[in-house]
Parts: sequence; C-alpha cells; structure tokens
Amino acid sequence: MRLTTMTDYAMRLLMYVGRHPERLCTIAEVAQAYGISEPHLMKITHRLAQRGWLETIRGKNGGMRLAHPPEEINLGAVVRDTENDLALVECFLEGSSCTLSGQCNLTAIIEGALQKFMQHIDQYTLADIIPQPCPKASQPVFIHNPRAAEESL
Repeated sequence: MRLTTMTDYAMRLLMYVGRHPERLCTIAEVAQAYGISEPHLMKITHRLAQRGWLETIRGKNGGMRLAHPPEEINLGAVVRDTENDLALVECFLEGSSCTLSGQCNLTAIIEGALQKFMQHIDQYTLADIIPQPCPKASQPVFIHNPRAAEESL
C-alpha cells in the first residue's frame, strides 16, 4: 500500500501549520520549506479547508491555521479525506471486472490488512507527529566527565 503524494503533502502542511500556532502560515512559506510547488499546495490547502482541517484567511495579511487543536485532528480521518481511493486491488472497486470475483480469498485478506492499517493510524493525532522544537538552553549545559576530572589532577 502506498499513500498518494496528496496525503503526504497534506500531512506535511498540517504539521508545519501545527508547529506555528501563534501565527498565520502562508502557502508560499510552506512550499519553500518543503520544496513543494505552490499551485499543488494551494489545491491541498483548499481541500483541507473544505474538509474542516484548516481555517484560511484571505487578504494581504492572510494565511492559514489549524481549525482544531492538533490533539483533535485524527490522522486516519485526514487520510480518508485526502485519499481518493483506498481500493488496494481492482475487486474493491464498484463495478469491478475482475474475472476471479467470488472465487478468490485474497480480497478478504487484503481488506483485513487495510482495516488493520486504518485502525492503527486512527490511534494517532496530529499532536503525535508535530516535530517538537529543540529546547532553548538558558544556561550552558556541562557534561560531567569523571575521567577528564581525574586526568586534570
């Protein structure tokens, strides 16, 4: 199974915006940060806003922010909203023309694997994947090295 580029970029976009809750983020800055084309990212932003994951503000000082706290954005729900098709094999499609339909046990196995995957990803939220900023050291950190202390005597 492979998630589409749209889902990959949607997750990156949500992570970036979630990491900057204090301000509005722009498509241009996210595109530059991840090396994604702005028109492509604009489509993804539009879709995420339509689905209620992002709030967008138009205008000169506009941008985007999360529509919900990161702890309330379920990754499985985002995957379902961004993947156009979770049919892993042809027989999952409506109106399938597979000649093995009704005679193949592989369908049930693959369907079970997809369900397990979605159950697993449903356990996580955006808060679980937002990179945490490195703590700023207010004071220098000294590592105690007993060997160096002995050698200086």
